[in-house]
Amino acid sequence: MNEKTEIKDIIGLAARLVAGGVFIYAGFMKASASAEEFAYAIETYKVVPPAIAMYAALAVPWIEIYLGVFLAAGVFMRYSALLIGAMLLGFEGLLLQAIIRKLPVTSCGCFGASGSNSLGHEFVQNLFLLAAAALAWKHGGKLSLDSKVGNRD
Repeated sequence: MNEKTEIKDIIGLAARLVAGGVFIYAGFMKASASAEEFAYAIETYKVVPPAIAMYAALAVPWIEIYLGVFLAAGVFMRYSALLIGAMLLGFEGLLLQAIIRKLPVTSCGCFGASGSNSLGHEFVQNLFLLAAAALAWKHGGKLSLDSKVGNRD
């Protein structure tokens, strides 16, 4: 099967690399810092108790890293894009409720606890990442490892 590579395939690959790369970077920044720092950032959203925030702070960075690697490499590509999209929707919900409630969130925790943009900036940035995940899901399969082994899921 010698199918012609189209522009949508290149866009899908670029979207996979962008969304996957951002998730790898964000997860690495959180995983390389103290879990307590990220747990505190989670607690500032006031949606989970501190004990659950600590479990999330230990798990979320690694989930982001693995999903980012899978998406960028094109392994379990459609599932990875779907799960990244679901995570981004969850993040958007957290950001939106913090904006609406006017919570004093000094660090969103998106790229670790050390630095942060405004919640509005992070919200818009996540919309672009959500669009990239959608493009990856729709058009990212042809130039993926999944396509090399015949798995189109």
